[in-house]
Parts: sequence; structure tokens; C-alpha cells
Amino acid sequence: MAKPNYSFEKRQRDLEKKRKQEEKRLRKLAEKKPSDDDSNPSSPEGTAQADVVPGDTGH
Repeated sequence: MAKPNYSFEKRQRDLEKKRKQEEKRLRKLAEKKPSDDDSNPSSPEGTAQADVVPGDTGH
């Protein structure tokens, strides 16, 4: 009878575990992404315009 290869079995379990964790992480990221777009109305362009002083020519 053949001897079981425990190292191979452990490696396969570890790879499956990592694959499932990665899928879960991506799923959570996808769920989180749409809500971030709605909750963050400020844009970088709006803050850049706030630094400009009206009437200042920069000379």
C-alpha cells in the first residue's frame, strides 16, 4: 500500500485556504467600493481651487 504524502495534502489545504481568503477579500472590497463613492462628495479639484486668491496675479 502507498504511503500518504502529508506534505502535499497540507500544501493543497493551505492553497485552498488562501484562495478562499482572497475571494472573500475581493468580495468585501467590491461591496465597500460603491458606498465609498457616495459618502465622499469632496473632490481634489475643489480643494485646489480654494487655494487661489481672487485678484492675486502671482507677481
